[in-house]
Amino acid sequence: MAPTRPDLHPPSPRTALVTGAGKRLGREIALTLARAGWNVAVHHRHSVDEARATAADCAAASGRAGSAHTFFADLGDEANVRALLPAVAAHFGAVHAVINSASTFEHDSAASFGYAAMDTHLRANTGAAVLLAQALHEHLAAGDGSGAVVNLLDQKLWNMNPDFFSYTLSKAALEAATTMLALALAPRVRVVGVAPGLTLTSHMLSDEKFAQLHRQSPLGRSSTPADVAAAVAFALDNGSITGTTLLVDGGQHLMRFERDFSLM
Repeated sequence: MAPTRPDLHPPSPRTALVTGAGKRLGREIALTLARAGWNVAVHHRHSVDEARATAADCAAASGRAGSAHTFFADLGDEANVRALLPAVAAHFGAVHAVINSASTFEHDSAASFGYAAMDTHLRANTGAAVLLAQALHEHLAAGDGSGAVVNLLDQKLWNMNPDFFSYTLSKAALEAATTMLALALAPRVRVVGVAPGLTLTSHMLSDEKFAQLHRQSPLGRSSTPADVAAAVAFALDNGSITGTTLLVDGGQHLMRFERDFSLM
């Protein structure tokens, strides 16, 4: 009997859940993983049309019909979050990674800070990421598998300023959770942070101002969406990385900024 050729039985594609994958960094991460052969669960809240477009583009990028699908969840709602990963597992059969990219980013300051703003940011930016890591661990333990969580952070945690007070608190809490989860969920689940610098513009910046600020780094350029997505893919594939953060910012965290980029 002839030996079995390994290419006749290729491994099943891995599946990644990417939160906030309809737009901006989440979309870039989803497309990068699709090109690398992953199935992609495209999470969205309001961006239904954008999420469907991302899923279609992911399927085209992977060359496999059915390799991407959209999933709704309000990350500020605990019941929604707890139902999300089981829904992805029911659709794809298995989940191997979670990328916590979605983020609430609303302005407040030390003067305007209140419980409502803090609660909004902590629920969506911190609590949801912890619950999804917990759910991935439980899912993988049931099948005796292993996987990884990547949490999108922010270079401003290493270069503090007081703007976007509740957002920054929520990301600082997520950075601490990255360390604690790496300890708590090992060896089955690795947990890694990726901290971009100024990557995409917003309604608060003109194109000219964005270009000027993007150049303000030791390398003469901050991160691009492709840079950040490549770091996420690297973190997922390198089995020796856990409990640490990759700063992908052109070195912006080494420079002192008194204000948030959007307010400079």
